[in-house]
Amino acid sequence: MNSMSYLDEVDIAVTICNVEGIIVYMNQKSAKTFADDGGFDLIGKSLIDCHPEPARSKLLDLLASPRKNVYTIEKSGVKKMIYQLPWIENGTFKGLIELSLPLPADIPHFKRG
Repeated sequence: MNSMSYLDEVDIAVTICNVEGIIVYMNQKSAKTFADDGGFDLIGKSLIDCHPEPARSKLLDLLASPRKNVYTIEKSGVKKMIYQLPWIENGTFKGLIELSLPLPADIPHFKRG
């Protein structure tokens, strides 16, 4: 995977796996988020093995039938949006990109147009 240094220090967790579910990239926020599980040492390991059911089956399904999966979670009082999408390069499915964005408690919402 090419260097993605522009993502290294953004304040959202970015984790990328290949089509086999092997983690190929984590930015600093992702490594910090998953520090108790190994942080950067997770690169080269299976993302599938890190998840219990039903998340494991969902990830396998997303790898088999690439599409977007978006949901929110709350953990330790922090609400996050999880945005999983196919990693496509030159028209070829290469794996999944997961963005984990912390959401403010009172996030503004605007309707435009």
